[in-house]
Amino acid sequence: MKAAWYEQIGEAADVLKVGEQPDPQPAAGEVRVRVHMSAVNPSDTKRRRGMRGQANQFARVIPHQDGAGVIDAVGAGVDPARVGQRVWVYEANLGRPSGTAAQYTTVPAHKAVPLPDATSFAEGACLGVPAMTAHRCVFADGPVTGQNVLVQGGAGAVGYYAVQMARLGGAARVIATVSRDEQAARALEAGAHAVINRRTEDVAARVQELCGQPVPLDRIIEVSFGANLKTDVALLRPRGVIAAYASDEVPEPALPFSSLLQKDLTVRFVLVYAMSEAAHREAAGWISETLAEGRLRHQIYKEFTLDQIVAAHQATETMSHIGKVLVRID
Repeated sequence: MKAAWYEQIGEAADVLKVGEQPDPQPAAGEVRVRVHMSAVNPSDTKRRRGMRGQANQFARVIPHQDGAGVIDAVGAGVDPARVGQRVWVYEANLGRPSGTAAQYTTVPAHKAVPLPDATSFAEGACLGVPAMTAHRCVFADGPVTGQNVLVQGGAGAVGYYAVQMARLGGAARVIATVSRDEQAARALEAGAHAVINRRTEDVAARVQELCGQPVPLDRIIEVSFGANLKTDVALLRPRGVIAAYASDEVPEPALPFSSLLQKDLTVRFVLVYAMSEAAHREAAGWISETLAEGRLRHQIYKEFTLDQIVAAHQATETMSHIGKVLVRID
């Protein structure tokens, strides 16, 4: 099969290769997917670069956690009727050397989720990490029906889905923060009731104005936990929740214990790769149901070919575009 891989930690142009590798065979409980579209997540590029000093776990890594395609073979114990099924794939590369940046990948059968006919392979590849993260952030601490929800970074890969999920979950008001006009348009497209430009506006004052209350929020979905923590705590009602999935700007923040304690706030840290199997099942089920109903939007920046995987990784690393970077395998 044709595949992309790297054998050592480093920059994309220095370590990524494209060529032929043996076709994988599904083990017991696994399916093999003929990949049509593979997605590049920031965690894929960070792993390739040796995030936080991590060494390469395997002698050769075919990257990418997420993708979409068609099951073409099954291992022992898997229903043969699944052959020919369109699926979206998540966490293909978790604890395994071979991800979706190849013509074929094998995954445990439950990680290949049926993809509705009306959903394209490109759209299916967008799901995985960002959509499952968003689901956990929005729903892990109970329904958001009737609540005021702030999504920090509402046009990002996770934030775009989180805005939609909060709206579909019945939130009374969903507010999104962005950093430029193009992002504002995307957040509104996702369903935000209002958008705040964090670079030009006072986020706390604007949220209070929009909600008509000094302490208006029930739930915050947080992409920059350390940088926004003080503001988040001030805006949350007693027993509110911060669901944080990233903190790149301030990676090791100090917690304001007393302020959190006085409001009995919950801080939920969300890492999709560490989520329980139950949380994964709940997310996959909700996503599947919503896809089938045609109620979930997706945002795609650009499709690259497998031969252009270096450019795809570099585009993801710039963090300057809006939408998912995809690699077309077929």
